[in-house]
Amino acid sequence: MEHETAAPLDQQEIERYRRHILLPEIGGTGQQKMKNARVLVIGAGGLGAPILEYLAAAGIGTLGIIDDDRVSLSNLQRQVIHDTGTLGEMKTRSAREAIVRLNPHVRVIDFEERFSLDWAAQHLKRFHLLIDGSDNFDTRYSAADAAEAARIPLVTGAVGRFDGSLTVLKPYETNATGDLYPAYRDLFPEKPPEGLIPSCAETGIVGALTGVIGTLMAMEAIKLVTGIGEPLLGRLLLYDSLSARFDTIKYKRNARAAAE
Repeated sequence: MEHETAAPLDQQEIERYRRHILLPEIGGTGQQKMKNARVLVIGAGGLGAPILEYLAAAGIGTLGIIDDDRVSLSNLQRQVIHDTGTLGEMKTRSAREAIVRLNPHVRVIDFEERFSLDWAAQHLKRFHLLIDGSDNFDTRYSAADAAEAARIPLVTGAVGRFDGSLTVLKPYETNATGDLYPAYRDLFPEKPPEGLIPSCAETGIVGALTGVIGTLMAMEAIKLVTGIGEPLLGRLLLYDSLSARFDTIKYKRNARAAAE
């Protein structure tokens, strides 16, 4: 991943991120990569809240947030980046204020609008990594198409009631055997018919579940930015909170798509 050059870590940042720097896998070099990184997060809601908080705390230098919604009372059961004092505010503004309080070294760019392919064509090139914390299929497919077109990694996740999932996509790159990594449509070929899968507003959701999946998504982002570990490429991680069980499903590039 290409990184813009930021100023070297100062003494306050070195102290702030000391627990990262002590890790040989990250060290000062990895922490500088995080400071250089520009990450866009779609949604400042249930998934976006822990993603933004942990990436801000980790020292991601620039965080973009795109969301067109306002904070409501029913959000606060799970969207922990907001609070009672920000009711009625735009979620992007509320999230930005929380991030600044948490880590003033992080630059926040907020967009008070809905993510779309047209928007991405104008703005996505400013970022190195896209994280999709949206709650609808239209945005998920648009995010996948936009990230592939921009040739940047995508971390995408979803939650429902007591279950969650996440994966990492880089369909423009090849693996160790020379095969293209799978795309989003290799995992989910078509959007389900509208209304087939009810929203959390209709079925409910456990607030802590969004914290589990959102934090895992933040971890994948940190791995991608620093170049450590094995991202969830070609693997879908599933979490069942009621049985406290994690499972991993492998998936591959569609043969027809790979030939195109």
